[in-house]
Amino acid sequence: MSVKIRLKRVGSKKRPFYRIVVADSRAPRDGRFIANVGTYNPLTQPETVVLKEEEIMNWLNDGAQPSDTVRNILSRNGVMKKFHDAKFSKK
Repeated sequence: MSVKIRLKRVGSKKRPFYRIVVADSRAPRDGRFIANVGTYNPLTQPETVVLKEEEIMNWLNDGAQPSDTVRNILSRNGVMKKFHDAKFSKK
């Protein structure tokens, strides 16, 4: 079973709003998910992103793969850099 961190659309028509969720890769886009780890609102200026960084780091350490869009969001907010530094730092 592959676990992904991806976007789940919950906004109304022409008003997108997304939740960043951890889900089984076989589950539908807006269907069942394992954990809610943040939100993303592309309509505000600048776009609003709320992340639960600690939970995201735990899921990344457990092997969850972010989708391309989520990877970009995490990179802009510095989470991917923290994950990379934690993974490859000398112990």
